Amino acid sequence: MSAIPLTVQGAERLQAELQRLKTVERPNVINAIAEARAQGDLSENAEYDAARERQGFLEGRIRELEGTLSNAQVINPAELDAGGRIVFGATVKIEDLDSGDEVTYQIVGDVEADIRAQRISISSPVARALIGKEEGDVVEVQTPGGLREFEIVAVDYQ
Repeated sequence: MSAIPLTVQGAERLQAELQRLKTVERPNVINAIAEARAQGDLSENAEYDAARERQGFLEGRIRELEGTLSNAQVINPAELDAGGRIVFGATVKIEDLDSGDEVTYQIVGDVEADIRAQRISISSPVARALIGKEEGDVVEVQTPGGLREFEIVAVDYQ
């Protein structure tokens, strides 16, 4: 498996989720299975089936997180010598030249991308267009709605 790029914050979020799943969720599911077993006949016990299904989901997510973290390449953009250029992990404020709207995105790995939290994947068209550019540059991005132009207003390496 190849290296999975993660920001420092992304790695911390995944580690916290893994810890919560192992120390809180897993014991809760084990207790739910034990309680359902205590009710007797398992063949028609919906609570037992639901608890076992939840356990399967939980164990799958734990394996997924462990695999991701074991193959993670944690990148701190503040430690990179980017020379003002946009790199992985950078937070970029861009302005849509057509509408004048400004939006801020952090460029992150596929695993931690979340558009609601303004984190876009490094493999997204917008991020690919921004990588290597500097503040003041204008980039063209092919979107489903057509070609759009954005000006880079600010770059931060938090």
